[in-house]
Amino acid sequence: MTRESESGLPVEPVYGPGDLTGWDPEGKLGEPGAYPYTRGVYPTMYTGRPWTMRQYAGFGTAAESNARYRQLIAHGTTGLSVAFDLPTQMGHDSDAPLAHGEVGKVGVAIDSIEDMRVLFDGIPLDRVSTSMTINAPAALLLLLYQLVAEEQGVPADRLTGTVQNDVLKEYIARGTYIFPPGPSLRLTADIFKYCTAEIPKWNTISISGYHMAEAGASPVQEIAFTLADGIEYVRTAVAAGMDVDAFAPRLSFFFVARTTLLEEVAKFRAARRIWARVMREEFGAKNPKSWMLRFHTQTAGVQLTAQQPEVNLVRVAVQALAAVLGGTQSLHTNSFDEAIALPTDKSARLALRTQQVLAYETDVPATVDPFAGSYAVERMTDDVEAAALELMGKVEDLGGAEAAIERGFQKAEIERNAYRIALETDAAERVVVGVNRFELAEEEPYEPLRVDPAIEARQAERLARLRAERDQGAVDTALDALKKAAEGEDNVLYPMKEALRARATVGEVCGALREVWGAYVPSDAF
Repeated sequence: MTRESESGLPVEPVYGPGDLTGWDPEGKLGEPGAYPYTRGVYPTMYTGRPWTMRQYAGFGTAAESNARYRQLIAHGTTGLSVAFDLPTQMGHDSDAPLAHGEVGKVGVAIDSIEDMRVLFDGIPLDRVSTSMTINAPAALLLLLYQLVAEEQGVPADRLTGTVQNDVLKEYIARGTYIFPPGPSLRLTADIFKYCTAEIPKWNTISISGYHMAEAGASPVQEIAFTLADGIEYVRTAVAAGMDVDAFAPRLSFFFVARTTLLEEVAKFRAARRIWARVMREEFGAKNPKSWMLRFHTQTAGVQLTAQQPEVNLVRVAVQALAAVLGGTQSLHTNSFDEAIALPTDKSARLALRTQQVLAYETDVPATVDPFAGSYAVERMTDDVEAAALELMGKVEDLGGAEAAIERGFQKAEIERNAYRIALETDAAERVVVGVNRFELAEEEPYEPLRVDPAIEARQAERLARLRAERDQGAVDTALDALKKAAEGEDNVLYPMKEALRARATVGEVCGALREVWGAYVPSDAF
């Protein structure tokens, strides 16, 4: 009996040569490290060295997060990934009324350069790769990072890492937007230009499907809407006068890895193939690095359960294996207790150990693209590719990603799929171990990590001291220069950097831009 994949595509009980009749007439498979990169973006993949092992962390104050980062580095983490609290993500200071109750809860609170100094105290920024999960105010956090590096004596051309900077998916699936889409895309283009000139090794955007998946997107929806967003960003940069090969090699992507291992591997392979063709054929990119879809993966937080949380260790291991078999460039493994609260030190260490077992105890890294030629995976890759291209065509018919967002198309499609999954789970048609089958009569007690609510008051005290000690005239002058740039066509990152250097706060800088660009109000028109 034929089953359906997460995307509603058929999964046959057996595949064979007949399923691939006429397959690969255009060289879809190719060789590893060669166009169209179905088999991976590098010829040797993990046979030379493993993927970058990132651990996403950040909570409470900058000092607490700094201590966690030092622990992760000591345990073998090769890249940091910073989580920011909701007020920071929304461009509000910790003492703003809208920030009340959220300071330090889902990430670290960063209000000014002083917090950023503490966050990276004792961490050599020329020797660590840092990914920052920040979108609407991405430019601010990137500039604060650069300013701290300058204070360490680290030149900008030695900084490596990624700023997520993918605001389009915020309108689709997540909601931490600030400005309307038009000004947000202008700010994205300014970041591209700034980094090309000032921080050449920095990945200027991580175009994210992860959060769409967390909102309920299927694998096909995840890559279709993510790649459509990527196309919109490239068009914006080209329209702003940039040569595609000047910025495209620094683009990166961010996907989820679910427990449905075979479809996830097919998804990653299909996404690489689609992006390579788009960049070469639609945008005329000449540099092979512009054709490569390089991506970070995070295991699926949405699939973790508060019931029997230790079972999440198994889920995360399967998800991580899917990411590695799919050819990810870097990986974050969730901690088993994240469905309950912020991870403890022990659970974060176990999450990292999961990656290390895959890298050093299995034979998966010994060969490139282990599933190449698999009847099932090759057919599923073709199916995912075809379905994703069909959905991307619908976005194009609406005028592209930005226009489709204004119509509410992507959001509505994802919500429909999320509702389908919820109905199937409630009816136990979709088995979730420990939730609707194999439950325990009584759950074992678990003591989660808790964030001290006094953090909010301490951050407010730091802000009051900052405002009392700084040169307010210099701050006002810098913010006026920022507003003038926002009103015109100058790159806003240069005056923004000077405002932050003068100790303007994240909330003040975002507030200055709100005065010029306004704030986004979502539409449910579709």
